[in-house]
Order: sequence, then C-alpha cells, then structure tokens
Amino acid sequence: MGAVPTFGAVALDCPDPAALAGFYRELLGWEAAEVKHDGQWATLTNPQGGARLSFQRVEGFRAPAWPSQDSPQQAHLDLDVTDMEAAHERVLKIGAKLLDDSPRTFRVYADPVGHPFCLCAC
Repeated sequence: MGAVPTFGAVALDCPDPAALAGFYRELLGWEAAEVKHDGQWATLTNPQGGARLSFQRVEGFRAPAWPSQDSPQQAHLDLDVTDMEAAHERVLKIGAKLLDDSPRTFRVYADPVGHPFCLCAC
C-alpha cells in the first residue's frame, strides 16, 4: 500500500497565502491556517479529516476569468450547503463575488483573488 498515494491537499496559487487562507477559514469554519515562516505557503486542515486546502504565493498571479477560454479557470471548488440563501449572504459578507446565479442547484462565486468556487445545494 505504500506505493499508492493518498489525496493530501488542493493547492491554490495566490498573491498572499495568509490572506486567502483567512477567507477560506472563515468560509469553511475551520481553524486558523498554518503559515510558513517565509509567508510563501499556508495550509488549512480539515477538522473532520480528509484533504487539506493549501495556498502558495505566486509572483505576478493572474486570476482566472470566468467564463473565458482566454484565461480559463483550470479547476474550482464545489462546496455543499443546506441553506443556499444563508450561505449566499455569508460568502458575500466575507468577500466573495457572485459570478453566476442562474442555476437553481448551484451558484458560482469568485474568492477575493478570483478563483471560482460553487455553492451547491445538497
């Protein structure tokens, strides 16, 4: 089994790892991030176990454009919610930007540096 990897983390590029980790900490209700001493990397640990969410500093970071093929999103996070309206108000309050609210079962947002994510009704 040692040769079979386990899923450890999703890492998002960004200009300020501690700041973006703070946004996702607030969004997910997790504990404070572990920030490397040089500020180049921050990690949020899922308190229920499972994969971590990490952030790495990238000089000259360019946010993905949604929807666009000129600067495609590459990947996005799907976050399950049981109360779409309450979750919608909460993510806007902590700094997300609504990108698309036309679907009924999910809504697309951008985090403070432009990474798209979805709130998905479950």
